[in-house]
Amino acid sequence: MLHLMEANGFSLEKCRAVITGASSGLGAEFARQLAPRAEVLVLVARRAEALEGVKRELPERLKVLTCVSDLAKDSGIRNVFEFLEANGVKPNLLINNAGMGDYGSFMSSAEEKTRTQLDLNVTGLTMLTHGMLTRMDRPGGIINVSSLASTLPMPELAVYAASKAYVTSFSEALAVELAPRGITVSCVCPGPTPTNFSKTAKREDGGDTNREGQGLLRIPPQQVVGEALRALEEGRACVFPGLGVSIAGRLFRLVPRRFLRWMLKRRMAKE
Repeated sequence: MLHLMEANGFSLEKCRAVITGASSGLGAEFARQLAPRAEVLVLVARRAEALEGVKRELPERLKVLTCVSDLAKDSGIRNVFEFLEANGVKPNLLINNAGMGDYGSFMSSAEEKTRTQLDLNVTGLTMLTHGMLTRMDRPGGIINVSSLASTLPMPELAVYAASKAYVTSFSEALAVELAPRGITVSCVCPGPTPTNFSKTAKREDGGDTNREGQGLLRIPPQQVVGEALRALEEGRACVFPGLGVSIAGRLFRLVPRRFLRWMLKRRMAKE
């Protein structure tokens, strides 16, 4: 009988972690949950004051460093590597949490916001991971934050969903490629989660997207992070946190794409 085994898990004990998008939401929650077990946390985000606020929540015994960087820019990615070198930190865990969305039609989207979304969600995550691999101690771990949206073509959230489909596929490929090199990769695909995501995804004119049915899939950040960390420890390449999201993720992956498009057309017609 054939047994399909995932990679060995990554131990979080005394980890030295780099967490992106750490100023709020899931990034801040990753810091809180890792704090009792970590040796060093490097918190990365654009907002210095918010990073310092998260740092103040963490135990004083823990070494916490804050790195202000914009990961949508090449200079921001280089800044992270220079910061680690200057502070003598050799990480063994990378949590790629930074990301953004944009509610509304693609045709009416602002060119600058669309480009920034791709630069952060796809290019920034990819190049930060690439550079970190040569600087990471073994055994090592990587958690990439994707989304349930990665399983769907999503009108009025098209670029975000497509960028997260990239993150999921990229993560699953790396999970196979890096396992023999002592690096465990896990991808977490949460559904609707109460964070600042919706606030930043809304457009300046207040434009929003249809959120009908999201309440059934909503879970707190604490659960998302807890399940993501367990997945890494257990060596699972992909996790959909929460029962409802887990069922939806499997269903969306199995349903024929033609049927999904039909359902989405009906949903849009109601609007």
